[in-house]
Amino acid sequence: MNKAILIGNLTKEPELRYTPNGIAVTTFTIAVNRPKRGDDQEADFINIVTWQKLADICATYLRKGSKAAIEGRIQTRSYQDKDGKRRYVTEVVAENVQFLGGKPRDSQPADPFGDPFADGKPINISDEDLPF
Repeated sequence: MNKAILIGNLTKEPELRYTPNGIAVTTFTIAVNRPKRGDDQEADFINIVTWQKLADICATYLRKGSKAAIEGRIQTRSYQDKDGKRRYVTEVVAENVQFLGGKPRDSQPADPFGDPFADGKPINISDEDLPF
């Protein structure tokens, strides 16, 4: 079984790209705290990859510093860099991403439906407006 569940904070802005076939792929890194003896903590920096609709959603709503829970599988791959050296990469291919934390920051898109109570004005509803 290959299953990874992580909770951490994004270390930089997510990067959205598209494959030559037009498939969305977003990559980002999360810092996951690892307890150490005593009160000290260390962090592991885990590369995350999301595909298709999940990639679009992550690129839209996640920002540097966002807390997220990631569920996916660990994958290793290799490639040749521009100097011809073989490089190996270990990453988590996310199947599910949960956004954790408070309200979106100003840099994130607003709620598309808006807050009908944001202006603080009372809403007048008569009995004829109610469906029951």
